Amino acid sequence: MHDFALQDRQVLGELASWIADRRDAPVPPRPAGAAALPEVTGSGIGIRATWAALRDVLLPSSFPTDHPRYLAFVGGSPTPAAVIADAALSAAAVYGGSELEAGDVVAAERVAIRWLCDTIGYPEQSHGVFVAGGSLANLSALVTARHQRVTERGGMPGIIVASASTHSSVRAAAGIMGCQVLSVGTPDRPLHADELTAVLDGLDPDDVVAVVANAGATNTGAIDALREIAECCEVRGIWLHVDAAYGGAALLAPGRRAEFDGIQHADSVTIDPHKWLFTPFDCAAVLYLDPAIARAAHQQRAVYLEAVEDDGADNPADYAAHLTRRARGVPVWASLVANGTDAYVDAVEQCLAVAEYAAKQIETLPHLEIVTEPHLSVVLFRRRGWTAEHYSAWSAEIQANGLALVTPTTFDGESVLRLCFVNPLTSTDDVDLVLKTLECHAPNG
Repeated sequence: MHDFALQDRQVLGELASWIADRRDAPVPPRPAGAAALPEVTGSGIGIRATWAALRDVLLPSSFPTDHPRYLAFVGGSPTPAAVIADAALSAAAVYGGSELEAGDVVAAERVAIRWLCDTIGYPEQSHGVFVAGGSLANLSALVTARHQRVTERGGMPGIIVASASTHSSVRAAAGIMGCQVLSVGTPDRPLHADELTAVLDGLDPDDVVAVVANAGATNTGAIDALREIAECCEVRGIWLHVDAAYGGAALLAPGRRAEFDGIQHADSVTIDPHKWLFTPFDCAAVLYLDPAIARAAHQQRAVYLEAVEDDGADNPADYAAHLTRRARGVPVWASLVANGTDAYVDAVEQCLAVAEYAAKQIETLPHLEIVTEPHLSVVLFRRRGWTAEHYSAWSAEIQANGLALVTPTTFDGESVLRLCFVNPLTSTDDVDLVLKTLECHAPNG
């Protein structure tokens, strides 16, 4: 079972060709009903039949996030270099928690973390770690914030003050931590310091774990007034965490950097390479202005860990709420080394340009209407005369026939459509094709 037999090697060769060719294949129409999957038996069916089921049954039933017309949620389009590195990482059986076991793999991840820290404007002493997703990154940052607060002042703070459009993972983290979330501002609009000040002035700073602001809200792409918010937190001695899981990639676009002014003063930042930085799932990063605080909060100690507890070691397991971890930063590093940082700038700017094109096209069509000023690469719009049921039916129809994945959302209590552009392979032709399907008065009309 653990030796690579002839058939295993043959399937590996087929897999390599499939990986290289799969993006050129259209998404097939989604079949009705659940597929008949091979059963688990005592003797097994062999690798070739298993690969056939995976290739022909399981994977075609999904809508891949790197499809150029995957415009829902926040997808991702990994580069070939990142895909190759990710596959090699799986095969190499690397434990990515410690330098003792991972060797120079940790050094490569450190290079990728340094690039992210430099991108947001963090100083040399900053550091961080790659984790499974933005949810774990946000949880780890908030646990670090609470640890610092308890260490400095004693007591146990229980309030997380968060922008009204903060990602749902912050509320989930609060539940895990036994904390309360105080929402500030107006959903779907940027948070400003005056709104935050009005809330903080009514609280004892010793009760506050952290303030959470957005640098690219998931639903709208909006960026909170980060410099104002950072100053507001600094004068009160309150930890500022900025969730840039989606939007942080836009820092690479020179024309957009000013919108993020103040992010460099945050105590911690979340950014997800598996979103707009072209890395396979799953890969997020949590970055710390002072990584020593994070290490003190998260390092696990036990007799069976004494071999890796060298204070001079840079063990990634020490900076987040995990111990066992995949070395998720290696695909980021490999893609940066292979393609160069200029290619990343070009790719992000391509997404922004297509988003701008989409917004302009919508404005020219009488049956469509922009519902709010577009932010970053998110465009929210309505189809005049449509109800929530129309949007849902249309979305299901174009997904079922393999054309696109576009999902409705809510803005100011109204059902609308949302396009999110994070794939540089998405073209203006793709935009036109999706918008063309909205000409009819109702789905199938």
